[in-house]
Amino acid sequence: MASDCDIVIIGAGHNGLVCAFYLASAGYKVKVFEQRSVVGGAAVTEEFYPGFRNSVASYTVSLLNPKIIRDLDLPRHGLKVVERRLSNFLPLPNDQYLKIGEGVTRAEIARFSAKDAERYDAYSSEIDAIADVLRDLVLQQPPNLVAGGWRAALSEGWRALMTGNRLRGLSMANRRALLDLFAKSAGDYLDGWFETDCVKAAFGFDAIVGNFASPYTPNTAYVLLHHVFGEVNGKKGAWGHAIGGMGAITQAMAKAARERGVEIETNAPVREVIVEKGRAAGVVLKDGRTIRSRAVAGNVHPKLLFDKLVPEDALPADFLNRMRRWKSGSGTFRMNVALSSLPSFTALPGREVADHHTAGIIIAPSLAYMDHAYDDAKHFGWSREPVVEMLIPSTLDDSLAPKGAHVASLFCQHVQPTFSDGRSWDDHREEVADLMVATVDRYAPGFKESVVGRQITSPLDLERTFGLIGGDIFHGALTLDQIFSARPMLGHADYRAPITGLYMCGAGTHPGGGVTGAPGHNAARAVMADMRRLS
Repeated sequence: MASDCDIVIIGAGHNGLVCAFYLASAGYKVKVFEQRSVVGGAAVTEEFYPGFRNSVASYTVSLLNPKIIRDLDLPRHGLKVVERRLSNFLPLPNDQYLKIGEGVTRAEIARFSAKDAERYDAYSSEIDAIADVLRDLVLQQPPNLVAGGWRAALSEGWRALMTGNRLRGLSMANRRALLDLFAKSAGDYLDGWFETDCVKAAFGFDAIVGNFASPYTPNTAYVLLHHVFGEVNGKKGAWGHAIGGMGAITQAMAKAARERGVEIETNAPVREVIVEKGRAAGVVLKDGRTIRSRAVAGNVHPKLLFDKLVPEDALPADFLNRMRRWKSGSGTFRMNVALSSLPSFTALPGREVADHHTAGIIIAPSLAYMDHAYDDAKHFGWSREPVVEMLIPSTLDDSLAPKGAHVASLFCQHVQPTFSDGRSWDDHREEVADLMVATVDRYAPGFKESVVGRQITSPLDLERTFGLIGGDIFHGALTLDQIFSARPMLGHADYRAPITGLYMCGAGTHPGGGVTGAPGHNAARAVMADMRRLS
């Protein structure tokens, strides 16, 4: 039968839009179907209280790849990213604080420990060297362990050689550091560098972001590393805000894709991937329409793609069984709050915008605090002394709130992704939201009274609204058995499913989660290579 298009993409999240752009730029006819009423996936901006707008799920910018920004010409399509004036601010007990940011970090650390301040430059150099390796590998397909003949083995051997050459460029000290960062816990790694609790907390927080684990869980050092290979406006390791919220990124991507001829349809959930004679041949929408295509790319969680959308009998049993065991679940509880005024911290009083108000404000004074938060959540359901990162993007973007008012993002850890005793998040959302606000209020008295409206997103809400199974913001845990050549599993790290013509372009593939665009970029190359070979 004739095709309605060359490629169908399921899901108009940022990776799906990036994939669509590259495929359309190569001359292919691309259609994108999105189940929600708006494009963007988890990178969207909404008015959540009259006059107050904010990013709903993802909430800050760093990992968005600069090549993708250039190729899609996102600034021309309306994207502007501004850097935080200070990277992070940790209010601490006893009215102390720690600031992390360009030009201030070493001096701030020295207030607590001269030894730690002396070691900071060496620590930064080591992290930067390893992060540079990741930057080089982000837009590359990992070596894929294949069961095919010599041609396939030769191709993958070449990829492995190129990866090996990049690693051989590291000094022996940095090769050892690379092994540490891939295998150790963040706590063990940081304990080897620093002696001060709040210093280790400042760098260790990234290890538990979206990761239901203690900072002393093995492999959390890699999650720390995953969060530091980004950049903002050419500045490595920086974090920033998209003016207009994270939805500004995906709206710009959608404009770039449409400019290349991509058709994007919202309110169009896909019911099933059509598989005929062992290959993907299009999709059936929930409204009954059939869209024929030469290929299909899924920008959805891999468990949704393979367990819900692809006919079970079309997949190898061992592949499907492994995907059903795919680890997915983060300890994240996400909130937006509308504020009548800025918080005034006991450690740094004042309600006028200051550098620390533009930072990532981290309430987690030590690794032990984070460890206890995880242990408490594991046994109780949520931590009664949670970790909270608060960002106040309206300090840098006055379009988000009425004059004199502000919006804040609260990214909270730890909570159970799903309760082990049968309870439902629908019955505990408000209770836990109250706890998160009260936690901030302990460090900024009056914060609770300044909250005039709020938007609450539990792990269950993240799953129902955005398809993030277990509330997992990465589409699957970033553990050693689920990263690089094992993402989503050995033999399928090349963005190709075990069905001819079916591809994966979401965060369940290399390099994983975060608003990077890299999975969409890399998957598009795989699709184009196959389409050229078959044409």
